[in-house]
Order: sequence, then C-alpha cells, then structure tokens
Amino acid sequence: MRFATWNVNSVKARLPRLLEWLDATKPDVLLLQETKVAQGGFPSAEVGELGYETAEYGQGRWNGVAVLSRLGLEDVRNGFPGEPGYPDAEARAIGATCGGVRFLSVYVPNGRTPDDPHYTYKLSWLSALRVALADEVAAGPVVVAGDFNVAPTDADVWDPAAFAGATHVTVPEREALSAIRGVGFTDVPARPLKGDRPFTYWDYRAGAFHQNLGMRIDLVYATPDIAGAVKDAVVDREARKGKGPSDHAPIVVDLDR
Repeated sequence: MRFATWNVNSVKARLPRLLEWLDATKPDVLLLQETKVAQGGFPSAEVGELGYETAEYGQGRWNGVAVLSRLGLEDVRNGFPGEPGYPDAEARAIGATCGGVRFLSVYVPNGRTPDDPHYTYKLSWLSALRVALADEVAAGPVVVAGDFNVAPTDADVWDPAAFAGATHVTVPEREALSAIRGVGFTDVPARPLKGDRPFTYWDYRAGAFHQNLGMRIDLVYATPDIAGAVKDAVVDREARKGKGPSDHAPIVVDLDR
C-alpha cells in the first residue's frame, strides 16, 4: 500500500499539477489539506478518471480537507466529536477507512501569534483531536496525517533563532503533539529526496525554497502496526518545484501491507 499527504494550497489552482502527480506517483490513498473549495466543489470527476473516489469536506476560500482512495471509502466522517464548534466546525478534519486502515486528513489551525485568540483555539483543537484519536486507536490501525502547523523539535526548522517568540515552535504546541503521540502513535520520519533536512514547507518569499529555509510541519503519525510496516517514506521535493507549486511538498509512504 502506498499513501501520501499533501497540503495542496488550493486544489483548483493546483489541479493540473495534482493530476500529473497522481498519475506519476499512484498513491492508493491521498490525504489533502487546504483544498479551498466549497462543499461539492472538489474536482472529483477529474481525479475519478484516474481511479480515485473522493471524500471531501469543504469551506469555500478557506481550509478544506479530502481523502482520495483507490481502495474504497468507508465510514466517512467530517470533523470529530469534541472539535471546537462541532458539528459546525471549520473544515479541518476528515476521516475514512480505506483498505482496512483508518485514515484522517487534518489541517491544524495556524495559531497566528502566541498572544492571538487563534493560538488558544489551536491548542484547544489539538487537545480535542487527541481525545478523538484515542477512540480511533482503540478500534484498529490508524494513520493521521497532514499539516499540523507545528514543528516537533528545533531540528525541524531551518534556524530556531528565527522562530523565537513565534508560533509553530512553542512549548505548549509541542506538548500537544507529544500528547497526541502518547495515545498510541509513532512519528513516521520521511527522508528528503535531496539534502539532509526533511522539510515539508517553504515560504514563497525571499527564495526560501531554493535556500532550503524550511520547516517540517507536515507529519505522518501511525499506530505501531502501520509504522512497523513502513518500507520507505519520502518528502517529494520535486512537487515543490516549477511554476505555481504549493508551498508544501507531499510526503509519500510505502507500506509492506
């Protein structure tokens, strides 16, 4: 089984690139974030021509998540109980069972700045996700992946000093991630196709990508039965190159399953 996660930063703006990437990479399951289309607006017909079923959870110009699968889609759920605002929450999480594995695509709130109310919302959202995932883990093999908007350690940013006083690296955010792992998840490390820093996000500005001034904020967490079956996991930097890319690169994971 091959699965992948990708913050596509507008599925319509990135559609030609997405279709080309799907055709070349052929993941069995793809988790997307920041699709930025309203519910019902996902280009399901176009990806369907490549053999994918789509489960989408959309919210117009903001947020949005989806699961694309060639292994079927069962028990699709938008959001999760306990999520701030549930059931009318922002479109930040969707789950589906594909090939006997429970997959959740998540787009964690950014947090903006540590003194912004959105930061408190981010911590509340992560806390609620931890509770919901504990229930998922009890039911069987689980993969939760996506844009977590948190760099787990200082090694996951290009220069820790550059992020002093900013979100994505604060102690409460990292503790929230640790608590999620604590309910039964392993952080699946992905190797870079080039260099030694497995970053997944680079700002569009100031040539950050070409200088590799990035962050590892897109993560794959898996229960031990899935993590133990990982044959390879890579950050596909090639998908970040060229004209009109997302500011994130996809992570591709191959399982001996």
